[in-house]
Amino acid sequence: MNSALLVIFGFLVLALYLGIKARKGKDMNLEQWAVGGRGFGAIFVFLLMAGESFTTFTFLGASSWAYGKGGPALYILAYLSLIYVLIYWVFPTIWKYAKDNHSVSQSDFFVSKYKSKSLGILVTFIGVISMIPYIVLQLKGLGIIVSEASYGTISPTVAIWIAAISVTIYVMISGIHGSAWTAIVKDIMIFGIVAFIGLYIPFHYYGGIQPMFEKINAANPGFLTIPNKGLSMSWLISTVIMNVFGAVMWPHIFVSAFSAKSAKAIRKNALFTPLYVVMLLFVFFVGFAAIGQVPGLVGPASDLALLKVSIKTFDPWFVGVIGAAGLLTALVPGSMMLMTSSSALAKNVYKVMIPSATDKQVSTLSKAFVPVIALISVYFTLNGGDGIVTLLLMAYSFVTQLFPALLACLMKNNFVTKQGAAVGMIVGVLVVGYITLTKASIGTLFPFLPQSVQELNSGIIALIINVSTTIIVSLVTRSKAVRSSVNEEAQSV
Repeated sequence: MNSALLVIFGFLVLALYLGIKARKGKDMNLEQWAVGGRGFGAIFVFLLMAGESFTTFTFLGASSWAYGKGGPALYILAYLSLIYVLIYWVFPTIWKYAKDNHSVSQSDFFVSKYKSKSLGILVTFIGVISMIPYIVLQLKGLGIIVSEASYGTISPTVAIWIAAISVTIYVMISGIHGSAWTAIVKDIMIFGIVAFIGLYIPFHYYGGIQPMFEKINAANPGFLTIPNKGLSMSWLISTVIMNVFGAVMWPHIFVSAFSAKSAKAIRKNALFTPLYVVMLLFVFFVGFAAIGQVPGLVGPASDLALLKVSIKTFDPWFVGVIGAAGLLTALVPGSMMLMTSSSALAKNVYKVMIPSATDKQVSTLSKAFVPVIALISVYFTLNGGDGIVTLLLMAYSFVTQLFPALLACLMKNNFVTKQGAAVGMIVGVLVVGYITLTKASIGTLFPFLPQSVQELNSGIIALIINVSTTIIVSLVTRSKAVRSSVNEEAQSV
């Protein structure tokens, strides 16, 4: 067994230990298991919400796009920074409402706002459908990281199974507490390692950041700029907007906010977390540096850029440390997504269908759903071929379809009805599904439009249709409700 593998498994054991120990002294009812009894301060909220934003995608996807796409990779930096503007203004209101109404899932929030358990079921299914590709992304990335960092000793398939089993165990035992304590180690490691390799590799091979970019530009002029066609400025801006809207709708991000003990803790987190995004610059530097050192990686193989150049540069033991950090970037958000999906299915689907179910039964079922969702995710991980960024963009398009209904229900006078919200979500998801399956774009659907419009993120189509449908159905159903109310009053007179 090589030293890299020993380091990786050492950190896996540490993560399991912290995850299991985190439940000590706590009565793991559903509220404690899912949202930490709403007692987390600013530091834990920061670790959880930052942990959800910086995943295996931070390691592999960002460096992959820097390596293969160049300038357009900057969309990642833009949207991850802007997320927290929206979180600062919106999430304190969401937190207060959730606390007052004892919400433990995103679906609970919508059920309470729209007075509709059926809408809660729909929101749950959309959330789970969105999160499975995201969990797949974590497992796929983890398989790549462990396999490459172990120099092929562990296959991606074996790594995926080990990770899925490990995260299932500690999620079932400790819930959000396990995720929070593991996030401490993860964030310390990822910040230190990414900053180090992001500076060391460019200086080692090129003599600095500026010389590296000069050589890249000389070899491929225009690679570092936003192109006029394809991944153009209109694509970049629309993708940033779509991802910002989608990011605040992730069910596990909602749950992270629910766990805060005050609105102030959320605002503090939103103020300081964008500084954490600076870390991505170092990931980009590694991806750019890899262009000249490990050439020829195309398609999904470009996801290997960071690891390939690290293996070429460092001793096996340090490659193991890099692999261990990557392992934790999959375990922390993966655990949160498994827990959030499971608790929503139990509370907002099973409990609605079986009203006689007790709180203890719902809590038990929440934990029982964890291995089920983990197995489904493993299946799709082992049978899918999409790249890291492709999976993420698809998942974001799905979950963004919840945003119009959220925005409406936060207004002082919400004109959107439960029927309008539901139909808008359904239509939006169906459009995303069609676009994903057919690989359609605005350009292929509407070739007569100007080039800048054709290159907008195709998820915009689904969102526009969603909003239009929501407004039309809400106006119709609200009008019918008003007429029905008038008729009832007339009859009573």
